[in-house]
Amino acid sequence: MKKWISLFIMAAFYLYGGINHFRNPEGYLKMIPPYLPYHTLLNTVSGAAEILFALLLLIPATKRIACYGIILMLIAFLPVHIYMLKTGWCIKDFCLPQWAIWVRLILLQPFLIWWAWVMRK
Repeated sequence: MKKWISLFIMAAFYLYGGINHFRNPEGYLKMIPPYLPYHTLLNTVSGAAEILFALLLLIPATKRIACYGIILMLIAFLPVHIYMLKTGWCIKDFCLPQWAIWVRLILLQPFLIWWAWVMRK
């Protein structure tokens, strides 16, 4: 039962994040390093991937694939977090503090990767 609740929370987390890529693209577009091409396409693909993985998490036959996809996606996002450390991240009148970007990179990303790894079974 606990694992199902954790899986549901994980799916909700990625579903919300994926939808947010489409509702508020400006925040995500600012995270993408300038050396990566096609920012709008990258935002769309990553949002769609998060939604897809969220839905696949809830299907027992595809849960494992979703977990591996999430792990790969989180690793692929590492350059974004490093870019945010170098440049900061502001949207409208709000700037994410530097310490929060560090927490996101050093604590949150490894936790999310670990969580997906544990849930794959």
